[in-house]
Amino acid sequence: MSKTFDFSVNGKAVSVSLDNEETPLLDVLRNELGLMGTRFGCGLEQCGCCMVLIDGAPEKCCTKPTWSVAGKQIVTVEGLGNAARPHPLQQAFLDEQAGQCGYCLSGILISAKALLDKNPKPSRAEIAQALDGNICRCGSHNRILRAVEKAATALRAGAAR
Repeated sequence: MSKTFDFSVNGKAVSVSLDNEETPLLDVLRNELGLMGTRFGCGLEQCGCCMVLIDGAPEKCCTKPTWSVAGKQIVTVEGLGNAARPHPLQQAFLDEQAGQCGYCLSGILISAKALLDKNPKPSRAEIAQALDGNICRCGSHNRILRAVEKAATALRAGAAR
């Protein structure tokens, strides 16, 4: 017997019926809602590829049961911006060429967004700490840090207008 779970994804109300309420949120986002930006990495909540914002907090969703997000607001990387109107974080990552393969970037962008929402002027050490739950194996760490710094500056400048 299926159960229905209601929550918000990227500002839109969704209702999902599942036979197994333990189905991970990542599977629902990708397979039921077609949001492919959130990635499956390790499947053990270790790498950060599956990071989403849940009620504004960054959380790994590869093992998070869907029932646990009922009534909550989820933001995926698709909710940040798009090619026509990228979020300042996305633009900064492009400008700094912060990704090589890009597999980890959706999780890193979500973690960085959560940081900048709470702290608009983070130090480099605070940025590194906020991204500690995200693994990038390409070695573009310095470019990633620069991109987050650049986005923080852009977001502050935009807020000042």
